[in-house]
Amino acid sequence: MPQEFSLDDKVAIVTGGGKGIGRAIALGLAKAGADLVVCSRNLPDLEGVSGEIKKMGRDSLAIVADVTKKEDIENLVAKTKEKFGKIDILVNNAATSYLRPLMELREEGWDKIFNTNLKAVFILSREAAKVMKEQEGGRIINITTVGAEKAENGMGAYSTSKAALKMLTKSMALEWAPFKINVNAVGPGLTKTDFSKPLWSNPDIAKAISGSIPLGRIAEPEDIVGTVVFLASDASSYITAQSIYVNGGAWA
Repeated sequence: MPQEFSLDDKVAIVTGGGKGIGRAIALGLAKAGADLVVCSRNLPDLEGVSGEIKKMGRDSLAIVADVTKKEDIENLVAKTKEKFGKIDILVNNAATSYLRPLMELREEGWDKIFNTNLKAVFILSREAAKVMKEQEGGRIINITTVGAEKAENGMGAYSTSKAALKMLTKSMALEWAPFKINVNAVGPGLTKTDFSKPLWSNPDIAKAISGSIPLGRIAEPEDIVGTVVFLASDASSYITAQSIYVNGGAWA
């Protein structure tokens, strides 16, 4: 691997790292040389991913955390520093949504989406950025969605939260650039995870969606990894405040 793409001796945190895109990202960062802290609310999932990372010869820590709770965020950062002494990369992947028309979405559903997809990213990124500032650099990568740019029926709250996350990405990038902290976003198109299974598991829907994508297929979680690894590496040192959409050319 060219040195500028290597993540040797780097320490990364991946939220929602127990399955789906988060799991694929964690394994991809480890393959590139990073040690990993993976967190979510499900310990068995985390232990499985952590075990796979250790088989690659990298170190890993599994931490149960609800990113909507400030005390869990503080514990996550503290335990990462205690074990590894630093935080080089933060991937904010944890997210939630409800497939509900806006007329039917309850207020508590709206709040849960925004607390998880936006507020938690702000709080965790700020805590990680304090560590990165002390060590004079770091990378923060927020996982958004193509829905940040294009409205979809039943996904109004989710898309709005991710559109706000796109602007938060820009704001953090602007304010933290003097500390050598690069902040970018990666927006997947429809990807085969449990999160989106109601869509891609329906043959008719899957066929229609695949037909609208120039590359002719729905993304696998591993398709998102390369862009994240690139943004985490020195190869992207002059890139910040950007959102890169990984959607198979669907907007062409």
